Amino acid sequence: MISFETLRDLPHREATRRLLDDGWNVCGIGDWATVWRSPDGAQVARVSPFEPAYEVFVELCRGLERHPLLPRIDFDAPLGGGGRLTVLEFLLPVDREEADAVVERWAAAAPDDPITAVREQAERLDAEAARSVPFWGGLDHNPGNVMKNASGELKLVDLFYAAGLEIYRVLLEDPARIAEVFPPDRREHLLDIAAVARMSTPDEIAALRTAAESIGGQPPYRRATSPNASLR
Repeated sequence: MISFETLRDLPHREATRRLLDDGWNVCGIGDWATVWRSPDGAQVARVSPFEPAYEVFVELCRGLERHPLLPRIDFDAPLGGGGRLTVLEFLLPVDREEADAVVERWAAAAPDDPITAVREQAERLDAEAARSVPFWGGLDHNPGNVMKNASGELKLVDLFYAAGLEIYRVLLEDPARIAEVFPPDRREHLLDIAAVARMSTPDEIAALRTAAESIGGQPPYRRATSPNASLR
């Protein structure tokens, strides 16, 4: 069984290669990350190549550890070049009626409802992140962020987001601004996120790569020359 600590600070491709070698399989693709499920089905590993915002959600979960409406986080660490690896309990989707009911509970924030503690902490972290995290997007009230664990307990996930479209618009129009707010060691793989790979035309990818390379944010891909060559 893989030791998660051995994945800390690895480039995202190497981290995912090791998960694959250990029997993990892709079970989801979001805008920022791929999600890998463990061989026994009990855990998932969220792997993001470029991650400006997810650590705020991790902070929320750890600050309210064991809260019934937040997922269990088993491991969290930065990856080389600005990515992030987070290992959580496996969660399942819920039907729309269940999700809408949770969103309504959030809006009502009844004093005796456990969701109120989550909302209060999330709003505090949102205000702090708005002052410190570049291109912060805010709180995400998408009903799709309501899931359930294997026991059927409802869980809130991905409650915050980065303004991704704005990041890549600015990258094309003013690359120097991206260089100002994301240091080189945090933007090495900024074009490797799932949304860019999934939704961009070849011309758009070429333009983004030119802009990123102009600030040293995305080195040209290098094909491995031997079995031991770096995946970076």
